[in-house]
Amino acid sequence: MKLIVGLGNPGKKYEHTRHNMGFDVVDLFSDLSQIDVDKEVFHGLLGRGEALDEDVMLFKPTTYMNLSGTAVREVINYFKIPLEDVIIIFDDMALNPGKIRLRPDGSSGGHKGMQNIIDNLGTENIKRIRIGIGEPMENDTIDYVLSKPLKEERELIDVAIKDAVEALKEILKSSFERAMNKFN
Repeated sequence: MKLIVGLGNPGKKYEHTRHNMGFDVVDLFSDLSQIDVDKEVFHGLLGRGEALDEDVMLFKPTTYMNLSGTAVREVINYFKIPLEDVIIIFDDMALNPGKIRLRPDGSSGGHKGMQNIIDNLGTENIKRIRIGIGEPMENDTIDYVLSKPLKEERELIDVAIKDAVEALKEILKSSFERAMNKFN
């Protein structure tokens, strides 16, 4: 069983904002694999099904970004999912829009949602796919991540979202390492 977690903030107000890239990737993967992510459990929305001959669980925490770890920990503990089968997807200001980066472990890079997951699980050994959103022109990081990308950025970000879904398919077909080699 693979657990694919997309990070974001719940509610219409935050749909398709820079901070909701994880939700956007899970939504696209959900559509393509026909796994409905609609069960309200563990402080989030959960879907379970099969994709590319693998049992897959898709999860979108609804705790708001900075408290994502509580919900992720609950799902992992309840279903007894090994950490090596967990993949977290989130936005990253250190990457340009349109870029993705896969990493098998490491620090949160200042991302508070990922940091909360690391804190709740007690390890940095968590696979992740980061979606580039670029940095703000000014120092107002909060307004930047909670706003929608400009049209030019959106086009690049849409490519990154599709690439992230393709990376997930590669992970399910072969391995995380192979997906890293192909998409990094």
